[in-house]
Amino acid sequence: MRRRRLLAGSLAGLSSLLALPALARKATIAFVGGGSGAEPSTRRSAIDPFLQGLQERGWVEGPELAIEFRWAEGRPERLPGMVAELLRLPPDVLVTMGPRPTIVARDATRTVPVVAIFIDDPVEMGLAESLARPGRNFTGVSAFGIELVAKRLELMKQLVPASRRVGILSNPITAPPRSEFEANVRPLERDLDIRVVIVEAKAPAEFDAAFESLARQGVDGVMVLADATFFTHRARLAELCHRHKLPSIWGGREYLEGGGLASYQADVPHMFRRGAHLVDAVLRGARPAETPFERATKLDLAVNLKAARAVGLVVPRSVLAAADLVIE
Repeated sequence: MRRRRLLAGSLAGLSSLLALPALARKATIAFVGGGSGAEPSTRRSAIDPFLQGLQERGWVEGPELAIEFRWAEGRPERLPGMVAELLRLPPDVLVTMGPRPTIVARDATRTVPVVAIFIDDPVEMGLAESLARPGRNFTGVSAFGIELVAKRLELMKQLVPASRRVGILSNPITAPPRSEFEANVRPLERDLDIRVVIVEAKAPAEFDAAFESLARQGVDGVMVLADATFFTHRARLAELCHRHKLPSIWGGREYLEGGGLASYQADVPHMFRRGAHLVDAVLRGARPAETPFERATKLDLAVNLKAARAVGLVVPRSVLAAADLVIE
């Protein structure tokens, strides 16, 4: 009887060892983002879902796993140094949050596995040869890219049916090259019978001039592209939208905490949970070059009625009925 108990215990121990990743040392995940990890909304929408996804796969910070976070606090010029510091650890996998940290990582390493989360088209960004077979040291989870820009412009037409000119506020440091972006946007003008006006701002010191340019060009509303600097200063940008009476569409419901009117974005928490599952696959031996990029599958619509009142807009019932979140 005692021998059988010992044998059972030995088999159970062997089974648990086989279930562990084949790492001879403590695994290290490096994580870099352009915003602030101290933001409650960043923790709620990105960090907590990422940690939850790791836990679902059996990974918890402790003896077997270390996670090193770095945050640029809305200052993209800090990213190259942060990425270089993390690569010196060296990590078993580097996680990048958003386009700019991902581009910095792309230029910094061709060997360390990278899981990029909350990015645009990875093929256009030079991260992958194709979504199904990346062929490089990158895999990850992408949002909808130009398709999402089109859906936001459609939403603006629903919010302001008479709109003829729509502004897009972009950060040239983190956005795709302007010529490429314009080439993708111009066909949407014909489809929606609008004119798109693109203005750029790299830092808060340029926000006022950007909105003055939008006002001079007579836009009926503005789309603020998702960007870590814009997120960090979202309250300032929302105040400018209110001052100029511009309905605004943003890249995530967390932007509405600053006073934005509407958000249309991929389900951000889901992207980070899925990203954690890809990290697990890499830690267990999967090669990013052979691990398909995933795309977000659900769009999230949020509307802030207080911001609507601030710009004198009555939100159509059809938009409210379709919203996943309505902020009173």
